[in-house]
Parts: sequence; structure tokens; C-alpha cells
Amino acid sequence: MPINSSPTIRQRRLARQLRELRTAAGLTHAEVSEVLGSAESKIGRIENAQSGVRLLDLRALLDAYGVTDPDTRSEIELLARDSKKKGWWSRYASAVDSAYAAYVAVEWDAAELYNVETNIVPGLLQTPEYTRALVELQIPDATPEAVEARIDVRQERRNLLTREQPIQFWAIIAESALYHRVGGNEVMNAQLESLISDSRRRNIELQVLPREDPMNACLFGPFVIMSFPTAGETDIIYAESPTSTQYYEETADVETYTTLFRRLNMAAENVSKSRDLIRRALKEMA
Repeated sequence: MPINSSPTIRQRRLARQLRELRTAAGLTHAEVSEVLGSAESKIGRIENAQSGVRLLDLRALLDAYGVTDPDTRSEIELLARDSKKKGWWSRYASAVDSAYAAYVAVEWDAAELYNVETNIVPGLLQTPEYTRALVELQIPDATPEAVEARIDVRQERRNLLTREQPIQFWAIIAESALYHRVGGNEVMNAQLESLISDSRRRNIELQVLPREDPMNACLFGPFVIMSFPTAGETDIIYAESPTSTQYYEETADVETYTTLFRRLNMAAENVSKSRDLIRRALKEMA
């Protein structure tokens, strides 16, 4: 099997999970290679996401690692099949950058998302008009086609909230983001009304961090914690800046961001009082 020098996040998730299962089973690369009747280096390549794994080999590995729960085995096999599979976002490959497409793919796999936004409305909660104004501000030289593609992708992402098994979405927004007049008063009025409506969905928890709260000093930038349905799979952190995106997968990094989210959750207003803050911003926008 050829070596993959640029594994996707999905492939890295599978590799990490297989490595953790082997470690938990107390097996070495040499012992596992005997199970597969292969070179020891093959196990290393699989666990480093440098090569894929055939279904027969995967099932043999799960047997060796003592994974007997049918649901867990099925979830891992599904992840292996989907690791190279293209989704709806592939239609926009020529219009959006590869880093954004990679994020959308991982987001679609998640069962829970915990999103902190410091300056803008979370992507999953944006109206098309707000997205248009935002893209035109952030990418002033974007072609009309590129702007439309960004809007389409963002709106398709919203299907996460209404699909058969909708994602559980918890968002914390800095109150100041409600007052940035992205697109002008009319666009912001519609966006704030949409936030109020979305906050009533059963699978959405929307909190606002008041402007005067000292925890605003801890908002170093937006980030997302992604949790997955596969049993025992480690969460992934996504953080971004104007020039780069970063994924954090190590336990210590995940714990740092998780702890920060918990602190912000405690500091932010509850859902009901957060709606009041949004309504207050709406009145000032009138």
C-alpha cells in the first residue's frame, strides 16, 4: 500500500485510535505484526497514518486488541471506510481552501461541538447575508463566485443542526460580537433575530459572555472542541488565526482548552439571560 505523506484529519483519528487500542492491550508492534503476518514497519505506518488498513486486517487488529463490542467495532470500521471518502464539501474543492474543507469534513463526523467565538457569530449560526458581509470584509479580493461558494458551504454546514441525528452544539459568544455592525443594521437585525430563534432549538445551547466579565481577558481567539461518537475517541481542538489553522489532539492540549471552555461556561449568562442580552443588542441596532 502506498505511503500517504499528507494524511487527512479523519485518517489521523483512525490511526490514533488504533495506536491507543494496541497500547491498552499491552501489545508491541512486533506482536501485532505476527497477528497480521506482516512486517513490523507496516504497523508503524498504519499508526502514523502513512498508510490505510484493509478491512480484513482491521478486523484482525480489533480481535487482537480485545474489542468485542459490536457497536464499537462498527464505528471503527465506518471511520476506516470514510477516512478517504469525499463528502458534499468536495463539490466546493475549487472554491474554498483545503484547510477549510478539511475542517468541514471533521465537523461533519462530530457528535458534539463546543464553540467559543470572540468577534463574530459562529459559522453554524450565521445567516446568508451575514456570511456574505463577513466574507467580503475578510477577503476583499474574493471573486463573486468565491463569495457565493462560501455562503453555500456555510449554509450546508447548518444541516448538522437538523439532520436525522443532529449534532449537539454549545456556543459561547463574547457580547461585543453582537454589536459589530457586519453588513449594516438590517443584516445585523436579521442575524440577531436568527440567534434568538436558534437558541430555542433543543440541540443548541447558546450563551453570551457579558462585556464586563473579566473572563474576556482569557479570550485569546476562537476555538472549537469536537467530540466524536466512536467510543473512547479523543476530542480534537480546532483553533484559528488570520494566517493559519491548528488542530490539537494531544491529551494535555485538549484538557487545556476543555478547562477554558468550562470556565467560560460558568462565567457566561445562561441561555435565557443570553437571549435578553441579544434582545438588548437588537434594540440598540434599531
